[in-house]
Amino acid sequence: MSESAQPAEPRPSDAIYYAIALAAGAVVGLIGSYFHLGTVAIASWITHLKPVFSGGSLILASSVTAAIMVVAAVWLVRTFCPEAAGSGVQEIEGAMEGLRTVRWKRILPVKFVGGLLALGSGLVAGREGPTIHMGASVAQAASDWFRLPVRDTRGLLAAGGAAGLAAAFNAPLAAILFVIEETRRQFPYGFRTYTAVILGSFASAVVCELITGTSPALEMFAPKLPLVWLPAFFGLGIVLGVVGVLFNKALIASLDTSLKIGRRWSPYLVPLVVGAAIGALLILRPEATGGGEVLVIALAQKNLPLAALAIVVVIRFVMTMFSYSTGVPGGIFAPILALATSIGLLYATVLQLALPLPEGAQAAFAIAAMGGLFSSTVRAPLVGMVLVAELTGAYTLLVPVILTCVTANIVAEALGGRPIYEVLLERTLRLAGLTPPPADAEDAVGGWDARERIASKD
Repeated sequence: MSESAQPAEPRPSDAIYYAIALAAGAVVGLIGSYFHLGTVAIASWITHLKPVFSGGSLILASSVTAAIMVVAAVWLVRTFCPEAAGSGVQEIEGAMEGLRTVRWKRILPVKFVGGLLALGSGLVAGREGPTIHMGASVAQAASDWFRLPVRDTRGLLAAGGAAGLAAAFNAPLAAILFVIEETRRQFPYGFRTYTAVILGSFASAVVCELITGTSPALEMFAPKLPLVWLPAFFGLGIVLGVVGVLFNKALIASLDTSLKIGRRWSPYLVPLVVGAAIGALLILRPEATGGGEVLVIALAQKNLPLAALAIVVVIRFVMTMFSYSTGVPGGIFAPILALATSIGLLYATVLQLALPLPEGAQAAFAIAAMGGLFSSTVRAPLVGMVLVAELTGAYTLLVPVILTCVTANIVAEALGGRPIYEVLLERTLRLAGLTPPPADAEDAVGGWDARERIASKD
């Protein structure tokens, strides 16, 4: 029986629903802030090894420590909450389609503790994935407590996820837009649910600013460039469109390869090897480790030669694939931004061999590249534009950023690229023996583009 044919579920008033969204957003902001602080604190373990060990013994001790942390994170996930692996965005989208269950009592502790271990080990993973998933879990808990109907529950899930993204990057506007673009096929659009998303993100941002401050997470200065340089950003968008498609394909391939290895030998083999490699790289090539927030600022301030930048690009790309394939709780936003920064700087360095760039142009290309690669992988160009502006504070670069993002998105579409979270959701459902409902399912709850999708089938 379709939902429209079932007895109407009791709905709280708008005022109560908005109050729930505000409260949930505030809780998410609290959890997200202390998760951020926790990852920074736990990552300092390497500083305690250096006074005790040196040379080869330091590399060995670092490898063993990181491997233990990664394996422990995977053990937590596999033992208590398998759906806590990876980003979590695809799990939220699946829940908003009624295909996945948000088991918040398990997700919250496993995602928090497992995320601390994984990110603290030095893996190339971002904190935004865990905070988004934990945010939706807080929303699910609130929905259960207040016995919200299906539509309100799915709207609150989106609000919780948006609050989680706002907590991760102190970017509430990008978080709101993320719901509009990324979950456009699942989100139950309406004045009530849309307002809840705004309020949830707002409350989360307020709490985060009270705890961690108000500065942009990746504050960078870049002067406004003359419009004559716009063709260079168009070229950058083309490059990033190609890289984005390759990134998505490589990410899925790495997950499938890790799964095959796990089934044949042990699910802990890949995490053990990757963790040990990360530990060694923390000593030998620290730029190849971590989510990348610190690296973004460092790269923009350094004037690295062409060869060094090329090495950073390759090694960040490879270690992102290896890290995500372990199955730990961790996102890909931050690694994408760090990889994009190195690509933007590499592009600017190559360009400078032929043309003298104006002062500050390298930083401008790095900033625009963040939005471009985000657009070609996640396929949410509007979010990419706003996220970059909020993260860096470089509002003077909006025009070149827009051009880079749109170009990258168009190139990715022309090459047959698909949104990474859409592909990850399909993979998750396939492994669980499920299939998404057809676009014209009569019990569909959300999707502002439902009419467009149904018409395309006629």
